[in-house]
Amino acid sequence: MKKFFDTLFKGIEILIAVFLAVMIVLTFLNVVLRYMFNKGLAWSEEIARLCFIYLVYLGSIGAMRDNQHLIIDSVLSRVPSLAQKIIYTLVQAGIIWIMIVLVRGSWGLMMQNIRDRWVVTHFPWAGVYAAGLIAGVSIAILAVINLVRLFVLKISVPDLLVMKSGSESEEMDAIQ
Repeated sequence: MKKFFDTLFKGIEILIAVFLAVMIVLTFLNVVLRYMFNKGLAWSEEIARLCFIYLVYLGSIGAMRDNQHLIIDSVLSRVPSLAQKIIYTLVQAGIIWIMIVLVRGSWGLMMQNIRDRWVVTHFPWAGVYAAGLIAGVSIAILAVINLVRLFVLKISVPDLLVMKSGSESEEMDAIQ
């Protein structure tokens, strides 16, 4: 299971890098074409926008996995262990709730725009909203895994906050 998750998140990182490279190249090419030839590629703006959307959502999934999201732990480090667990649980529950809202909203927008397409590339609008669906489900699952680490594997809150992807994979094996 460890190898599967490591491969999955390595693939996400590679996809993020590809999206970033495509976005940079297309934007730079479009700027050069407009500056030098007074003509740009209309489709490149839509592709760059799509790359940016997926880059942000996939990056959020990776940040959640590695506990790299913005967190203010100054209060958390000053309270007793039981209070740390309560606060951490409330934060993870809040994340799950927000991701449920994101998934429901993304699903609704996907269904509402299932037949709509972008103007130049004819990319389906539902594919744009699918990014929210993918991120919402993934981040909610990662928040549940964080709660499993806290209550089943008995990992302390400070250890959970500094945990990186390498040690996460070892714990995923312990869960299985």
